[in-house]
Amino acid sequence: MNILTRSVLIVFLILLVDQIIKIYIKTHYLIGEQTPIIGDFFVLQFIENPGMAFGMRFGGEWGKLALTLFRILAVIGIGWYILHLIRKKQSNFLIFSLCLIFTGAFGNIIDSMFYGLIFSESPVVYSMSEPASFVGFGEGYGTFLHGEVVDMFQFNAFWPDWVPVVGGGSIFPPIFNLADSAITIGVALLIVHQIKVIRKENREKKTAKITAEV
Repeated sequence: MNILTRSVLIVFLILLVDQIIKIYIKTHYLIGEQTPIIGDFFVLQFIENPGMAFGMRFGGEWGKLALTLFRILAVIGIGWYILHLIRKKQSNFLIFSLCLIFTGAFGNIIDSMFYGLIFSESPVVYSMSEPASFVGFGEGYGTFLHGEVVDMFQFNAFWPDWVPVVGGGSIFPPIFNLADSAITIGVALLIVHQIKVIRKENREKKTAKITAEV
């Protein structure tokens, strides 16, 4: 299996799992509803994110539109760059890192582009309403590019009370999804790759310097 095939497979599988989870949550949970996964430490909690990754917001409706368009352009750029790296037979580690970032961004773009068109609005918990459902295309709660991203994973870990400033507060408060995780892991791997490149370059410079002195 060549690197292009592996890259396409990675992107497809992560997108598939991400969308399966989101669609399940969207059609089975009310906003704010929780299900423990690992006690109270790791739970599923359904929220909809109208803005950036990890529940952050950005400038209202026009800000969301600008953000979605930026994401689309970024995904196109990253996709082109991945193909460029594959053609140049660059590091598989680098390509894998960028595939994760590409997939995560693309996964959330799907929500923003289409969820408002194909789903009814999700009611809040305790509203005595049914979860959202599929509707006819264009009959949903929003318009094209204005759908809300489905988030569901939450860690309930807190700083000890004796820690200055943050004591008693949540260590990681955002609620996130698989696409967000892919972006985060991809960026982390990209940093690791860059550190390795810098170290390799430094070793080569030292070797060249020693050779020149000899």
